[in-house]
Amino acid sequence: MRRRPAKTPDPLKGLWPGQSVPLLKALHILTRDGGLNADSRRKLKQVQHLAQLIRPAIDAALKDTASGSEGHQNDQPVLADLGAGKSYLGFILYDLYFGPAGRGRVAAVESRPELVEAARAIAAESGFDRMDFVEGRIADAAIGQVDIVTALHACDTATDEAILFALRHEAKFVALVPCCQAELARQLEEVKGPLDQLWRHPIQRREFGSHLTNVLRGLYLEAHGYKVRVTEFTGFEHTQKNEFIFAERHQRSNPRARAEFEKLAAQFGVKPTLLNLE
Repeated sequence: MRRRPAKTPDPLKGLWPGQSVPLLKALHILTRDGGLNADSRRKLKQVQHLAQLIRPAIDAALKDTASGSEGHQNDQPVLADLGAGKSYLGFILYDLYFGPAGRGRVAAVESRPELVEAARAIAAESGFDRMDFVEGRIADAAIGQVDIVTALHACDTATDEAILFALRHEAKFVALVPCCQAELARQLEEVKGPLDQLWRHPIQRREFGSHLTNVLRGLYLEAHGYKVRVTEFTGFEHTQKNEFIFAERHQRSNPRARAEFEKLAAQFGVKPTLLNLE
């Protein structure tokens, strides 16, 4: 019985139609030969999935600016990617959406100068002339008008800084994938009461603190007039940090959500330091 020849694996399997192979090579997501290793495939899968989740916000921002909606100074919607790291997300969003649209800007904020310089070089080589790279902390960044704020795996209080940035810049959409969250776990260590068995062990304190942090973040955004949806980001085989918080602003404030935020924070005796409603 003759064996069938083994199929040659497709090195580009997993790429979306139209994705720039030179860009993915420059980002070291693809190897020089155009292949994907397991780690790169996992990374690409995460960024692609987040790009898909964010697309409705980008489409809406492009439509609003094209129609000259009130509050827009020009026809260039702006997406701010905070704690950008190597700017994988910003590059992918530009490559897939803003580039083909011929409009829109992406501003990546990153505190590490070597990553900012490397990203600027890749943008120049790729001809991405509507990408800006801002060196500095999220809390200090001032970009001007921003329509969409994204933060992929911004650690600990950096996600809270991203929320405050969105409010400061009056962003219509906020898309967050939080990462490690230690602040409330530290606060819970000192909290004693009828529910303290929920966080008695360090691993449970870390997980419960992380969950409570994200619940409070959602309520905080709702208190400032956003409609919030919390869903699974992607499969656990790709990342353990798997919560996606998406918010769209509909009004200036929500007193009921504000009251719920304060009630929950008081019930557990904790509150994210940066998220102060006063």
